[in-house]
Amino acid sequence: MTKKSLVLAALTAGTLGLAACGGGTGAGSADGGGGDGEKATSIKLVAAEYSKDNTKAFWDDFAKKYKDETGYDLEVQIISWDNIDQQSSTMIQNNQAPDILNLNAYASYAKDDLLYSADEVLSDEVQGDILDTFVKYGTYEDKFYGFPDLSSARALFYNKDLFDKAGIDAPPKTWDELAEDAKKVSALGDGTAGYALPLGPEESQGEFSMWLFNNGGTWKDDAGWTINSDKNVETLSFLKKMTDDKVTQNNPGKTNRADAFDLFASGKAGMVVGFSPLAAQLDEEDKVDYEAAPFPSNDGTDSKTFGVTDYLMAFKKDGNEDAVKKFYELYYQPDQVNTFIEKEGFLPVTKSGVEEFADDEDLKVYLDTLPNAQLTPTDDPTWDKVKLAVQQNLGGAVSADGDPKAVLDELQKTAESQQ
Repeated sequence: MTKKSLVLAALTAGTLGLAACGGGTGAGSADGGGGDGEKATSIKLVAAEYSKDNTKAFWDDFAKKYKDETGYDLEVQIISWDNIDQQSSTMIQNNQAPDILNLNAYASYAKDDLLYSADEVLSDEVQGDILDTFVKYGTYEDKFYGFPDLSSARALFYNKDLFDKAGIDAPPKTWDELAEDAKKVSALGDGTAGYALPLGPEESQGEFSMWLFNNGGTWKDDAGWTINSDKNVETLSFLKKMTDDKVTQNNPGKTNRADAFDLFASGKAGMVVGFSPLAAQLDEEDKVDYEAAPFPSNDGTDSKTFGVTDYLMAFKKDGNEDAVKKFYELYYQPDQVNTFIEKEGFLPVTKSGVEEFADDEDLKVYLDTLPNAQLTPTDDPTWDKVKLAVQQNLGGAVSADGDPKAVLDELQKTAESQQ
């Protein structure tokens, strides 16, 4: 197996956790504060299982190092992504929150004042090393609570054989080029789609994010939700035109991401937004000659990627503050955080990590865009409910009688009603 295959095989298990899981539900209470109570001698970590081969082994080894270096005990509980949302929520509601929780949503807990902020438990050195984009999306009401453990990003996958047959020399760098390339590939016939567009309920917010970010759009800004902004209406209208021009697969409004991946893997799509699990599948099957490139922008700026991260958030409890500080001091040492990331096959969350992985050509397309990564608004406690509405309704905009502006207007109303 090639190095590329090894790296991407690891990515398969890991990034599925990042991409597929829903956010935490929040609420409940924990023991407040880290100040006046008896000093803790042991803390507990509840962590998601990214892979059976690596996750538990890493954290068990980490616990030994933590004990040796700090004198504190670390109890480790690993829970599958299928169950961690419910189990962690139950713990918190029953006043049995762990000291450290690894999950992909933190804002509802920050809103309830259950978490330590970075200023309380992270050193200045660690804070300065975390990539700015993850600090931004880990910040709630001007305080940094969502400390990233690892990340994932996306890119434009294209079928080199279909591009050659269609007379296309290079991946598109603009949306107009992408649409034209999609037409050329679709013209090859035999049921081939120029671009596989998944706006079905599985993860339409992820696909739309790649497009709206690369048109200067956002889900929300400092003034509030921007779902129905002119930029976003322009973006969704562009996707509807591609659908109307029949350069996508049939019925993209009901196509899930997995279906789009399968279409590309079968050699029946010229392009698709993909990430590591797709790359691993393609390498294993060895049927499609593909490359990954930065997603083209429409607003003339550098390519942006839809990024995903999970968090290691810290719950405030009497007497645990020093032990929690020591946990992060150890975890964010390069030989710890980057080892975890490499073994699980993810992308770095620190500036020093980007430098460490910079020479890996298989990760170059992701690393080049990672500093410009944008995330969905995980810093908003209501995002999970908004996301569900997007998943259920966005695809209707590209149906035969769909109205992109009307759909986005309704989603805007839904988001505002959650405030």
